[in-house]
Amino acid sequence: MLRKTAATRPPPAAATARGALELGVIIPTFKEAPNVAPLIAKLEAALSGVIWQAIFVDDDSPDGTAAAVKAIAATDPRILCLHRIGRRGLAGAVIEGAMASAAPFVAVIDGDMQHDETLLPAMLEILQSDRADLVVGSRYLSAGGASALGQRREAGSRLANWLGRKVLHAELSDPMSGFFMMRRELIQAVAPGLATSGFKVLFDIMASQPTPPRYVELPYEFRERMAGESKLDSGVVVQYLGLLVAKLSLDLISPRFLMFAMVGASGVGVHLIILRTLLGGGFAAAQLTAALGAMTSNYLINNAVTYRDRRKRGLALLTGYLKFVVLCSVPLAANVAVATMVYERGPAWWVAGVAGAVVAAAWNYVTTSRAVW
Repeated sequence: MLRKTAATRPPPAAATARGALELGVIIPTFKEAPNVAPLIAKLEAALSGVIWQAIFVDDDSPDGTAAAVKAIAATDPRILCLHRIGRRGLAGAVIEGAMASAAPFVAVIDGDMQHDETLLPAMLEILQSDRADLVVGSRYLSAGGASALGQRREAGSRLANWLGRKVLHAELSDPMSGFFMMRRELIQAVAPGLATSGFKVLFDIMASQPTPPRYVELPYEFRERMAGESKLDSGVVVQYLGLLVAKLSLDLISPRFLMFAMVGASGVGVHLIILRTLLGGGFAAAQLTAALGAMTSNYLINNAVTYRDRRKRGLALLTGYLKFVVLCSVPLAANVAVATMVYERGPAWWVAGVAGAVVAAAWNYVTTSRAVW
């Protein structure tokens, strides 16, 4: 028998009368409107007999994802929508969704239906029987479980998992999984210190625990995406590397500052290339031009990677650049003065260039993180 669609079925008033809420399903979304109703139908079929809620956390999708969720939520009290304005990032969405749930257990599942929702009852049974604090859906416990990723992405995923295991000192086959279920207090205890940008929230949650949680992995087959588009790009890789280093430093170095520093290092390279090219026209003028070139490079890369959850586009990209230039120009005079002084005292030209660039770095991070992004 065909089920009624999510939009037309009657509100399950009896469901909330059966007992206490058991499970909160957190679904971070961005441009997933076509998948909303089919995913809810799949959850309803998989979680028959479970008192559950689904919390969609949408990052102001331009395709009307939030509106699609709210249309169903108007007649189904199990469905909620957190519509985020002015902030983005899968990790932050997961954290906010988990903190909004009153269920003792929370699951995280993607909105693109690539995760196997039929695994949710088994995950819940393991947690309710107190056999674990965390259950992870793994793409790598069975042959071909990650084939939908494609060869290049699967190779990158396996490398990321290997690095993650080294940092966690845990033999998880898939510590980068975006499909898992845990006791809500596990994330609640560490939420203030979690990174809100990036995709690897499970790794961050595990690495932030004062005591390693008990975990179980269950195999599943990662599905092909049915609609929408993948949100993964090279910026995610950089964010993950920053998170790894942050955890290795015991969170003394924030992932965002580390990424800002990495971008700054690339800016030093840009700076030196321009400086060497223009050196024949006089050092001070070459140093000024090189500083402006590095400033532009740093702004564009930081906007795309370091602050991807606050990424500026269109006119905002231009106005943000003007703010960035103004703020970075404050230490620019000191940059040129220090570099010129060092150069005139005899060290190699590149030593003078680096000395000037280092003077401005701390100021730039503090001011631009607050005023630009």
